Amino acid sequence: MAHNHDHCIGTAIATAERVCRDRGVRFTDLRKRILEMVWAGHTAVKAYDLLDVLSREGGSAKPPTVYRALDFLMEQGFVHKIESLNAYVGCPHAGDHHVSQFLICDTCGYVEEVTSAPLTHELVNLADSKAFTIKGQTVEIHGTCTNCR
Repeated sequence: MAHNHDHCIGTAIATAERVCRDRGVRFTDLRKRILEMVWAGHTAVKAYDLLDVLSREGGSAKPPTVYRALDFLMEQGFVHKIESLNAYVGCPHAGDHHVSQFLICDTCGYVEEVTSAPLTHELVNLADSKAFTIKGQTVEIHGTCTNCR
């Protein structure tokens, strides 16, 4: 059975609308459209790819507008940036503070967010042992997914 991305998109939009309403922040049409595009697949999406889609849809968005929308979506916890790819993925735990790791398939681009409390704990302990204060943490694990093996 094929995966239904419409369900993912619908859930992400409903969650974003609720969280934005609860926080008193604006979830504009552009922010909503960009979140929909990020959730259209489980692969990381580059900002310029989003801009291309918006242009084809007749929009007049410029790069700074798209980056501001992505910044907002990251600040609210709706998307994550995959630094090694300079691209963005939807967060299945939107609105909840959490630390995640990302499994990234180098063949098809599939990205899965996973959470390992033991790994997070070990990284915090390692940093503490070096008197290092962690301000942010993104662990990206590259490899090959089940479908590409």
